[in-house]
Amino acid sequence: MIGTLTLIISVSTAFFAGILWYFGGLSGLSGLLTLIIFVAIFNIVQWLLAPYLINALYRVKDVKPEDSPRLHEMVSRLAVRSGIKKPRLGIANVPIPNAFAYGSPVAGSRVAVTQGLLDTLAEEEVEAVLGHEFGHLKHRDVQIMMMVSFLPSLFYILGRWAMLSAYYGGGRDRREGGGGALLIGMVSIFVYFILQVFILGLSRLREYYADSHSASIVEEGPRKLSEGLAKIVTRTGRMYTSRQQGAFALNGFKSLFISDPDRAREDSAQIAQYAPALSDREMVERLLSRRVTSGERFLEILSTHPNITKRLKALLALEA
Repeated sequence: MIGTLTLIISVSTAFFAGILWYFGGLSGLSGLLTLIIFVAIFNIVQWLLAPYLINALYRVKDVKPEDSPRLHEMVSRLAVRSGIKKPRLGIANVPIPNAFAYGSPVAGSRVAVTQGLLDTLAEEEVEAVLGHEFGHLKHRDVQIMMMVSFLPSLFYILGRWAMLSAYYGGGRDRREGGGGALLIGMVSIFVYFILQVFILGLSRLREYYADSHSASIVEEGPRKLSEGLAKIVTRTGRMYTSRQQGAFALNGFKSLFISDPDRAREDSAQIAQYAPALSDREMVERLLSRRVTSGERFLEILSTHPNITKRLKALLALEA
């Protein structure tokens, strides 16, 4: 994870240095810096207020200890084992089985499970899923992903700004016909897409690290999390098949989830129709036996979450 993060920051820093050197004109540089400051402020405000937006979108309600004592006891135990302060616990009124960790300095750390997760998983599997979310809180993944996601937005705005400069002139580009600014704009957009690929890779890495954290703090964590993940993708895939599209209308923050709902249909294709007749372990073994195709490997590059078969194999290695 650190290597990928360093690569993203290094590429960004080097490219920005070249951009600032090229646009030596004071007015052009001032306009660019104004845009950067504006985008930075916007992203910081968005980060600070995002938990309240997430609560509204997913209809998350805080759970009091007296309303769900066993769930609160589980969260308290995992917080102690993780060595972090107990986060606020919420239940999202969403039918798809999932869970997510989020927060900000204003809203504090939070962890939420969907009603669909509580209805689908056994208690021990819910604990393993929560252990995964505590891994995100422990590793400060929310802050890290917010920081690195800020960089591509800068390059996108920079690219648009440079292209407009090529058409309307300004500084060196006015004297040289705008060709340099147009080239800078095109390269900026290209770097934007490259950084997005790196960030998706970082997102997948953080999922593996969170899985490992769950395995380390939950007794028989690899087995419980494997079975929980298998049931999550199977149930979600069956909901897609039955055309319960309304359940997926609010997955804009899917990078927060323990499993990507959009990938569930493909991931569970081989077992969804047999799921009611299979035991938890048999579902895991069916997913482990799948061959990861070249197409799936390519799609994984564009996904926030690892391929489920590769993810289960990593958990199997931890179990061994």
